[in-house]
Amino acid sequence: MLHELALGARFALGGGREGLTRTALTALGTGLGVALLLLAASVPHIMAAREAREAARTASDWYSTEPVQRSDRTVVHLETGTEYRGDPVAGELLRADGRRPVLPPGLERMPAEGEMFVSPALGELLASDGGALLKERLGARVAGTIGDEGLHDPGDLRYYAGSDTLTTANGGSRTAGYGTGRPHDPVDAPLLVLIVLICVVLLVPVAVFLATAARFGGERRDQRLAALRLTGADVRATRRIAAGEALLGSLLGLAVGAGVFAVSRLFAGSVRLWDLGAFPHDVVPAPWAGALVLAAVPLCAVVTTLVAMRAVTVEPLGVVRETAPVRRRLWWRLAMPLAGVGVLLAIGRVTPGGAVDTFPVAAGAILVLLGLSTLLPWLVDAVVRRLGGAGPLPWQLAVRRLQLGGGAAARAVSGITVAVAGAIALQMLFAGMHADFARLISHSSWAGRMSVLAEYAAPDLAPEAEKAFRATPGVRDATAVIEASAVGTGPVTGDESRPMTSLVVASCPTLRRLAEISDCSEGDAFVVHRRGDAELNRWIDRTARKGRPVDLNNPFERDRETGPLLWTLPAGSPTVPARPDAGGEELFGIFATPGALSRADAGGAGAPVDPAELPGARTIAQVHLDEGVPDAAEHVRNTAARLSPLLAVREAADAVRDQRYASVQKGLLAGASGTLALIAASLVVAQIEQLRERRRLLSVLVAFGTRRATLAWSVLWQTALPVALGMVVATAGGLALGAVMLRMTGKAVSDWWVFVPLAGAGAGVVAGVTLLSLPALWRLMRADGLRTE
Repeated sequence: MLHELALGARFALGGGREGLTRTALTALGTGLGVALLLLAASVPHIMAAREAREAARTASDWYSTEPVQRSDRTVVHLETGTEYRGDPVAGELLRADGRRPVLPPGLERMPAEGEMFVSPALGELLASDGGALLKERLGARVAGTIGDEGLHDPGDLRYYAGSDTLTTANGGSRTAGYGTGRPHDPVDAPLLVLIVLICVVLLVPVAVFLATAARFGGERRDQRLAALRLTGADVRATRRIAAGEALLGSLLGLAVGAGVFAVSRLFAGSVRLWDLGAFPHDVVPAPWAGALVLAAVPLCAVVTTLVAMRAVTVEPLGVVRETAPVRRRLWWRLAMPLAGVGVLLAIGRVTPGGAVDTFPVAAGAILVLLGLSTLLPWLVDAVVRRLGGAGPLPWQLAVRRLQLGGGAAARAVSGITVAVAGAIALQMLFAGMHADFARLISHSSWAGRMSVLAEYAAPDLAPEAEKAFRATPGVRDATAVIEASAVGTGPVTGDESRPMTSLVVASCPTLRRLAEISDCSEGDAFVVHRRGDAELNRWIDRTARKGRPVDLNNPFERDRETGPLLWTLPAGSPTVPARPDAGGEELFGIFATPGALSRADAGGAGAPVDPAELPGARTIAQVHLDEGVPDAAEHVRNTAARLSPLLAVREAADAVRDQRYASVQKGLLAGASGTLALIAASLVVAQIEQLRERRRLLSVLVAFGTRRATLAWSVLWQTALPVALGMVVATAGGLALGAVMLRMTGKAVSDWWVFVPLAGAGAGVVAGVTLLSLPALWRLMRADGLRTE
């Protein structure tokens, strides 16, 4: 047996230039699949390294409920991240409490006032012409670079800036170190189902392609085996020789794949797909996954070859393959996807808080996708068998070729069929789960609005901010107020909670813009109702009892205070309806000028209140943009940075996404791009191999006067017909799999037309591959193809 395997290996390397070319194509095709499998096996280490660096750079007080006592090592910090032209820029203000402060990972020293340390990617952006607005916003001088241990990946945009004014009173928090050590939250069941489906969709096409690559040169190999039968080799010996040939090709493919992976990982830092990148030292396959790849690829090649040999009878005078193929059976090809659907349906519905067994989910999806790949050859045979001989000459040549051996053409496009079917299912699942991982913090019709927030009351900042934002290029309107809470002090019965509403403090001009106020002077207050909301307005009136005290203490912080903070609402305060602010929202509750809070109560039921000391208050500016002005949002962020580095800027229509879903989506996009590139490369290799096997036939046709353009169109039709049928199978299978997966997660199908761009992309890839194979076709149609040895 070993002798026959070794003989097959010798045949793989022998046979002159043609044999070496055939082996090289097999090794190249297998190597591409191995490289992608090794990259997939590296994803767990890449994500684990990113999470470890994220945990290491997170302040230890982030998840702590106990206040940190000041010491020589503590640091006051504040997250001050921003956004620049759609890209997030993470940032943090730092102020040391002593001489030996703890440092975030990647910093060698604490930045001083007016200094900042930046990531290499941010440094390049600030030094470029395109980063001028961001450089103006950050303002500080670049004093150094953040080390790799403090970054997610080489493309991470991050900075640490020093501050002398940051305190725990104006938004900062104190920490004694970095590194949370926080345990990972369990993954929600629907998200786990999504992750499992992504892994299946990305890896099954690779497995299909590896099985296809192992059969490169099958017709030539069978002819050699027929010659070996003349020397006395039996059927079993020929199969072992064929297995040895495939085994050597797969081993060479492992070497090629390992080499491609080793070289490509060196460029990991310069490649960034959908905000996802990695350091080269992070791209390391998991040991168990790497071992599985090393064992599975040769095994797959040998098993595929032996299975293929069962359909071929090798005799001393030829092979049965050269006659009309036997009809393929349909029942077991349909049984596989139906069994997969049955497994998925048997799992039932998974809920966010429930548990899910990943193995049945993966098994069901694999059965469906592999069933589609086995169904395609039957469909191609069934269709071309019914096609007549009518039509142009290129069409006739293509149909006849597919009638005699359509299996090779179907196998060549089975990978893209599986990839497109899986992508359709994933797009349906993402569309159906969109409401779970993305929610709008404002209505989409409010696009072009921004809010600027300070987590403290700043009576002087509000009017200054309103004036500054109105003067900012690209701003149509702006309003700025102080928002706090007001709790009613009237009697309540039973378990009834005390009524509460908002307290809005601003100058008279601003209050007139927010409510229909005719007369206003310093010291006035108003009760503002929302239009058309009678129930809410009754709640407001229960809180704002004119001439009676209200409690201005933050109800969520009252336990930490000595008692209520009473202030009396002036008895003559008028009730007026609200107007939309610059953000398109109607504010309501108690509106007061700063003088109204500072005025003493003659009745003794309340005391003067300093607006700057309102518990839990915050300063908010709403900005309405002119979206026709370029970089209007960036100008607003720059204005906010000039006013105070402690201000947070938010866009009203920003989607707040669950970080796990966002990471999964990025991983899907990156993986799908790699899979599509692999499939395109595999199709080029498969197409060239099929043309090489038909070199003599092509040369004979040219010698008899067949036009080269006719043969080129024939090759195109031979690829286009299986591809069209493959897209039909992929669309039907992908929609069915997506609908079943959505049923599992309790979601409804939101879009049945997601297959249109994906099917178009699949067809476009094959069209491009056909064009790339034309140069090889021209070379193979030369007269020297008639030469034989």
